[in-house]
Amino acid sequence: MDSNLVVVHTHFHNRRTGVTRSIENVLPQLKKLCTTYLYGYGIEGEKITTSKLKELLFSKEDIVVHCHRNNEILKMLWYKVLGAKFKLVATRHAETEPSGFTKLLLKKSDEVITLTSSMHKSLRIPNVKVPHGVDTNLFIPNPEKKLSNIAQKNIILCTGRVRKAKGQKILLEAVVPKLKENKDWALVVVGKVDKPPFLEELKEIAEKNKVKSQVYFIDETSDIVSYYQAATISVVPSFTEGFSLVCAEAMACGNTVVATNNVGVHSELITDLESGYLFTSGNIVELQEIITNLISKKLPHLGDNARNEIEENWSAQKEAEGLVEVYKEINKKS
Repeated sequence: MDSNLVVVHTHFHNRRTGVTRSIENVLPQLKKLCTTYLYGYGIEGEKITTSKLKELLFSKEDIVVHCHRNNEILKMLWYKVLGAKFKLVATRHAETEPSGFTKLLLKKSDEVITLTSSMHKSLRIPNVKVPHGVDTNLFIPNPEKKLSNIAQKNIILCTGRVRKAKGQKILLEAVVPKLKENKDWALVVVGKVDKPPFLEELKEIAEKNKVKSQVYFIDETSDIVSYYQAATISVVPSFTEGFSLVCAEAMACGNTVVATNNVGVHSELITDLESGYLFTSGNIVELQEIITNLISKKLPHLGDNARNEIEENWSAQKEAEGLVEVYKEINKKS
């Protein structure tokens, strides 16, 4: 452990998101490498008080504060105005073009971290790429796992927020017609619903195709690992992603993952036909063909290869090591 390096991760957000889970994944690994604290709310873990934060920020130690959202950066910049001496790191989690205000805040940071190669190249602000990692001790395969609330033997899983940009409608239109021919298969959609009318649209597709008993909508759950472990196939049909932690988590659990090409980190995580399958976002026919061939076993299931890819290149330990290198480098700068 580097006893001279002290890091504070911030989280100011009431709702649990992929950002929340990414911080929770990496913190235990960071704590093995340096003194690490968590400050804020809306996240699991032991958090320091505001008085402890101030004590750290205004001390003579080399402190690094790592922020993930604009409101967090703003608060830390205010402490700098008050005379605190620390290094500020900001992660850009979104793939979209940042607003002028966000760019200003990022430029005020001592270092900006991006998560994917495309984000790294397109941000047009100097940055270092450090991808998210998965807790490979928590997200592990378990072929014997069964879910008491799912009647069918085989599960096609889709996790993440239920919203149009995540592509669940495309998934249902591709998969639901095939469920009629495969009664021992179920489609399970797990995630918090942004807009109830969209969920009703999805339910109507299942009802129209008379496969309502094979399609399940599960609210956001803290036991997401069990769903990955029970699934055979995971589909990530999103049109846009910041990183796409769900893709990496599914692969870590040994799922055969089908994901949209060139969205988030999908094309970096997945080598098509080797560690998973890629399809063009919005292309129902293409997705349906892959799923049909996986169900009939005309295409091989690639869960073992997917797990190996995560263990070798996308673990939370690897992310923590990359972050520590960034923290050390900015501490060297005057």
